[in-house]
Amino acid sequence: MNFRQLSNGHYEGFAIVKRAEKKQTSKGSEYLDMKLADADGEIIAKLWDYAPLTHGEFPLESLVKVRGEISKFAGADQLRIIKIRLATEEDGVNIADFVKTADYSGEYMYNKLIETANGFSDEELKKLVVTMYEERKQDLLTWPAAYRLHHAVRGGLLMHTLSIVKLCQGVCEVYPFINKDLLIAGAMLHDIAKTVEYEVGTTGIASGYTVEGNLIGHLVKGAMLVDETAQKLGISRGKAMLVEHMLISHHGEPEFGAAVRPMFLEAELLSELDLMDARVYQIGHAVEGIDAGEFSSRLWALDDRKIYNHDMRDKDIKVNLD
Repeated sequence: MNFRQLSNGHYEGFAIVKRAEKKQTSKGSEYLDMKLADADGEIIAKLWDYAPLTHGEFPLESLVKVRGEISKFAGADQLRIIKIRLATEEDGVNIADFVKTADYSGEYMYNKLIETANGFSDEELKKLVVTMYEERKQDLLTWPAAYRLHHAVRGGLLMHTLSIVKLCQGVCEVYPFINKDLLIAGAMLHDIAKTVEYEVGTTGIASGYTVEGNLIGHLVKGAMLVDETAQKLGISRGKAMLVEHMLISHHGEPEFGAAVRPMFLEAELLSELDLMDARVYQIGHAVEGIDAGEFSSRLWALDDRKIYNHDMRDKDIKVNLD
């Protein structure tokens, strides 16, 4: 977190509210359990003896000015809030400057993906992918890949997608019998319906799920969008059906949201590479702010595992998408 240290040892700065839950201590007093974030990271924060009428309310994704003491808890930094308020126009700060963003610009990643699709030898897959991207360009430039888990940052959807495309290209070098165009087309479209699954504001951070996101989800909705576009473009039903299967099966197992399990090689590879990229991101970032030799808290998205910081890798967690 990019907080400045005051002369009395306290820290002060602006942050975005990622979580604000009113809870009770064992003695019955109320406190606010918060997660605050800026472009540099996140921190757990506690506002003890919380009184809404005194302290105010702090909606999700709001920008606040906060002051407090930072100490270690379970190996990670934690902020004890002394003062907190909503940011105002007089503060002269822009909420977009406090949002964690992808490692590359949206324009760069979008152009790399379109360049890849334009290199397909399969004209139907090329037309399908390029059309679906061009129709959603403005959303794709800033959309996150998740609400709370992997790549839940501004531009995270394209970063996650381009990462998988790069992995697909490497796998196809090892196994040249894979249909490269089909695999990459599935990778480029597998999360396309996240643009209708999440509620996303100008910051590029998801604040929740849309009605369609809750009722249908991005796997099935993605297949619906592929079918709709394929019919409009006159793409063969057999080709469209392969892509649709890749989308509805890419979570691998029904317990994780897949409508069916992958039933051909490219669908299986997409599922595995999607999981791999998500896990690399989650595990890589799990030890941010954790001291060397310490463990993170338990992460339910990683089967309730704690992640160990062996301190043997680069501190700068960035992907290479060039």
